[in-house]
Amino acid sequence: MRTIQHGAVVLVVCCGLVLVAPGAPARSGAPGTLQVLVEPQAGMARIDQYLRGAHHSVDLEIYELADPAVESILAADAARGVRVRVILDRAYVGGENAAAFAYLGAHRVAVRWAPTRFDLDHEKAAVIDDATALVMTMNLTARYYATTRDVVVVDTQPADVVAIESTFGTDWQGGGAAAPAGEDLLWSPGSGQALVELIDSARSTVDVENEEMGDASITDALAGAGRRGVKVVVVMTADPAWAGAFDALRGAGVEVRTYPDTPSALYIHAKVVVVDVGHPDERAFVGSENFSVTSLLYNRELGVVTARHDVVETLGRMVVADAAGGDAWR
Repeated sequence: MRTIQHGAVVLVVCCGLVLVAPGAPARSGAPGTLQVLVEPQAGMARIDQYLRGAHHSVDLEIYELADPAVESILAADAARGVRVRVILDRAYVGGENAAAFAYLGAHRVAVRWAPTRFDLDHEKAAVIDDATALVMTMNLTARYYATTRDVVVVDTQPADVVAIESTFGTDWQGGGAAAPAGEDLLWSPGSGQALVELIDSARSTVDVENEEMGDASITDALAGAGRRGVKVVVVMTADPAWAGAFDALRGAGVEVRTYPDTPSALYIHAKVVVVDVGHPDERAFVGSENFSVTSLLYNRELGVVTARHDVVETLGRMVVADAAGGDAWR
């Protein structure tokens, strides 16, 4: 591991990954930038700083909230006059958000259940002071932080922030308006075709991490890339539900690497697609979308698709490092 001081931001380089360290100040991102935090190495301090540093507003739409530290920060923000609004998914695992819902409501935080027009509100995003958006693959669930691979994109691109805030407002009111695309956002319901097209665009490499592999259109696109000579690497936590998809991918020349689903192993929860890293047409997706029919067609989900080299490179290195730590499928 080595540490590099770059202005006010500390970069920690570990195992081939470049991580924005939690010591960076809360409002350090310059307008119009994307920064990547790779979890669990980056830790929660940076996210907590953004939430704690709010001056006038925090809007959080999250599938799962079970972190007393985050809940306390939101309550403290509200107590000092910050407008805090939280949308939680009611359907999550039989109501496990109920405790957070009750706590926030008792501490002057405006909290609502997600609109019923979605199968699940699986989005994981926050907007702070109408200036910074956190677009996450992770839930705010403390018991998973230490052993789970996740990614947070700190997005200060004005068009993205406005679009995420606008969509929050629509969901807050329970309306059905289409979510605006911003600079580079990818929303569900309806993100499946864009992800297929991203994979289909690959000419050299496709590097993937996801929690699920249940959507045939994604599996077919990855297999098709493998058959046409693209080097495709898929990294996931092993699950018998995906065995058929893994076998089909391996048969198409895809390298499938898995981690055991055990408490001591890294759990792959990130949702990432990296295409043609290091080439002129490189792009990457990171967001809340799982590769399932429900996630892509019926849930509220949010991700980012970008061609920014630093983001693409960081995500590519993450997948390569995780692939090296996993086991070859069968």
